[in-house]
Amino acid sequence: MILLITLVVVFVAEWVAIFYGHLPVEEWLGLSLQGLRDKHVWQLLTFQFLHLGPWPFHLLFNCIGLYFFGRSVEEAIGTRSFLKLYFSAGFFGGVVQILTTWLLPNHPDGWVVGASAGVMGLIAAFARLFPMREITMFVYFFPITLRASYFFWFSLLLSAFGTLIPFGGMAHGAHLGGLLMGVGYLRWSESNPQLFRSPFASRRRKRQLVQAAAQITRWRGRQDDSSAQLPPEEFISKEVDPILDKISAHGFQSLTPRERQILEAASSKMTKR
Repeated sequence: MILLITLVVVFVAEWVAIFYGHLPVEEWLGLSLQGLRDKHVWQLLTFQFLHLGPWPFHLLFNCIGLYFFGRSVEEAIGTRSFLKLYFSAGFFGGVVQILTTWLLPNHPDGWVVGASAGVMGLIAAFARLFPMREITMFVYFFPITLRASYFFWFSLLLSAFGTLIPFGGMAHGAHLGGLLMGVGYLRWSESNPQLFRSPFASRRRKRQLVQAAAQITRWRGRQDDSSAQLPPEEFISKEVDPILDKISAHGFQSLTPRERQILEAASSKMTKR
């Protein structure tokens, strides 16, 4: 929520400065190849806070994506990791956009602004954490519902195509870089013990980690494990804690089918409570 409020405040300040101060805000703070050639390296950060205007539609769409995808990702990996993921995706998206402008012919060097690279990183992380969740999007006013994993691949292919053949006046290279960084950050986090041994490892945090892990390691088999009938606290201490320790040491990919079933049952118990 602090990040959302910050984006809105910066948008208002940006366009007040443009209209009333006649200041070249985008030239100073927007991202461009020429700007980096002039050693304005801060643009790789500041462009993520600016948006097209004066109509706030660009800001609105990015804030919607940040809110709906960001909430679940932040709950799953914690606020600190969430911010690292978001700004890393934005930074890497900016780098990919600049490389696209520099290396590929017929790509004009315009000012790039917007939080969409960071939001794309959140979409990638959401799809990896919760691949089976359904996302509804509108195509020419027609609602289309896709699983999160399918939505990620759709976004990745569309961004890759737009990076090679620009269309729609969008920074597709930034979108592509954000998506790739989102996947890369989650892959690194899966084998990072600090993700599960952080100061946030309270009882509430443990429940969130159980739900996130269950989504990542979803096992499609039928739930018939007798251990799922234990009382919730006993079930967690005897069955879930050792699995979380194993994830911390060896990553999600090390789990057996039975351990994935247990996490799925744990997620169900935590949801009912």
